[in-house]
Amino acid sequence: MKIGFIYDGDESIPNTNNFIRSQHLLEEQYNDEISIIVRNNVSPDQIEAAIDEMAREKCSIIFTTSYAHSIVAKECAEKYPEIQICQATGDNAQEEPFISNYHTFMGEIYQGRYISGIVAGMKLKELIENGVITAEQAKLGYVGSYPFPEVISGYTAFLLGARSIVPSTTMTVIYSYTWSSFSQEKACAEHLINNGCIIISQHSDTVGPAVACEAAFEKNIFHIGYNQNMIDIAPMTSLMSTRINWTPYITGAVEAVLNKKSIEKTVKGHVHGNDVGAGIDLNWVQILELNSIITAKGTEEQIAKAIQNFKRGKTNVYVGDYIGVNPYDENDIYDLRKGFKENANSSAPSFNYVLKDVIKVDEISLFQN
Repeated sequence: MKIGFIYDGDESIPNTNNFIRSQHLLEEQYNDEISIIVRNNVSPDQIEAAIDEMAREKCSIIFTTSYAHSIVAKECAEKYPEIQICQATGDNAQEEPFISNYHTFMGEIYQGRYISGIVAGMKLKELIENGVITAEQAKLGYVGSYPFPEVISGYTAFLLGARSIVPSTTMTVIYSYTWSSFSQEKACAEHLINNGCIIISQHSDTVGPAVACEAAFEKNIFHIGYNQNMIDIAPMTSLMSTRINWTPYITGAVEAVLNKKSIEKTVKGHVHGNDVGAGIDLNWVQILELNSIITAKGTEEQIAKAIQNFKRGKTNVYVGDYIGVNPYDENDIYDLRKGFKENANSSAPSFNYVLKDVIKVDEISLFQN
């Protein structure tokens, strides 16, 4: 059976490399039963041509891996009903028109973001106790790609994780308006560092923020990564990383097609029609290696406790005495005292409110057109 993978980057980009890791595990698992066709660095205007090519190659299932591919990927699924097209991070499988061979999937990454925030909070607490910073200086920085719900949901969970340890923590966000520019992401991180942020995290695809933090390590700056372990890149500043593990879905979907079964009935996850997601409970979200040299004492125990609470369903991240404002509609306000359940109806995040007073979005973007 032929399987297609369409990437918007290549192995040099952590986000793409995270998918490639699962692709290689798939090859090891099924060996001679499958052959794989890969197209790297496919831009949104090239996605239809890439799928057309894979259709001519008689692929039975195609994985598209960038949100920017999702609209065209769904259109192509209607054009090729014999091919199962599976879109990572997509949010349109359940929208009309419903296409039976079009699927979406994503790990419930807010859980990893929240635990990352706990790690950051433990470090801030240590710095406060050691007199390095004051409680009022407990400030996080966040490099976000775009003001999408996926990004907003993630950085909100990150902040709330930190505030569960240090309640005075605040955060500044700056958008790079790109998914894969090393120089722009690095410049965003430098801007945050220069404006008093102590720990920088990211929802962006390069190691630019980690490099910026490492260059500033003498200022007691630290970093939380995404998609891959970044300790080798920033050994003096990278505390840890979290990532989505795409392997459970990819191997399950291939198993389903090989055995002529339904993908959604084969993959283990939380099913919403033709959409599947899961979190730490089913190993769709992973906490990567801790940098034990620089993480605060007691961090490992806090992580273990948080993981167990997620597995037992005991953690509601989006709750507290906060007011959130929709960045696209200032009249759309959400009171978090009533709580918000993320991923209740889809694998893609839907929390799209910026918390007043504790999160500042730096509107002086360096790169917005």
